[in-house]
Amino acid sequence: MLSELSTWIISIAGVICLSVIVELVLPDGQMNKYIKGTFSFVIILVIIMPIPKLLGTKLDFSNIFDYGDIQVDDDYIYQLNLDKINGIKKDVEEEINSHGYQNVEIYINCNIFDNAMQFSSIYVDLTNLVITENAEHKNITKIKQDITSIIKDFIEISEEDILYDG
Repeated sequence: MLSELSTWIISIAGVICLSVIVELVLPDGQMNKYIKGTFSFVIILVIIMPIPKLLGTKLDFSNIFDYGDIQVDDDYIYQLNLDKINGIKKDVEEEINSHGYQNVEIYINCNIFDNAMQFSSIYVDLTNLVITENAEHKNITKIKQDITSIIKDFIEISEEDILYDG
């Protein structure tokens, strides 16, 4: 019991000394106020830490933080996945454009309401394709292979699920 009491007193003194040293090192300003508040909170925690042990009880945080009723917000998942799809679409189209193939549009098909979004197919529209002079290939078969390779760099999907029009 005596060693636990001395450990407790030493930990309080250590936290207070640490907070004094940090206060001396930090310049005056907004950040100093927040750090003082944080250290005050830590000192309070260190002081009250042995109280449950002295009372002979254990703290059960499961009653305080009940995670049993957590539900996923479908609107949030929808918006998150929509933003992800739009970002991937934009990045893939920019990469295709940088390879010399302009006006290529891709359409991503997936379940946007699922937590673990899986891409089921990708539709590539080549009807308005413009091949610039910095394009590596002029043959449509080679262009499709190049675009497929670009898509696979961004999205984990099989080649059979990449469909072309044009």
